[in-house]
Amino acid sequence: MSLKDRITEDMKAAMRAKEAARLLTIRGLMAAMKQKEVDERIELDDVAIVGIVDKLIKQRKDSISQFAAAGRTDLVDKETAELQVLEGYLPARLSAEEVAAQVAAIVAELGAAGPGDMGKVMGAAKTRLAGKADMAQVSAAVKQALSR
Repeated sequence: MSLKDRITEDMKAAMRAKEAARLLTIRGLMAAMKQKEVDERIELDDVAIVGIVDKLIKQRKDSISQFAAAGRTDLVDKETAELQVLEGYLPARLSAEEVAAQVAAIVAELGAAGPGDMGKVMGAAKTRLAGKADMAQVSAAVKQALSR
């Protein structure tokens, strides 16, 4: 079953179970997927869907930090619930050690020497590790690898 089919089935299950918050989150995800398909005139594959989920998760994390700073615990709880639903659609993530090993391999392949090569390494890392690792974690690993 593709990720898109799984999301559709989860939406139907949330409707049947009358889980309003879960349904709202899944519908938002489906709307973002449909928007991407219409804008780019493509059929999304699982990798593209994981990219959209990653983007939505990043938005939720940013919102949570902003709402927490403003003392809006009600909105923090809502965004956290949405975050948990979205995280269910991500594949298993690489550990910090695995990310560091992948980044070291990319740096060696590209012959990157210093911080000036960060863009080149991040571009390669983004294509290779998209959906498999948190890009903030990848960025930190790249900085560490290039500072040696």
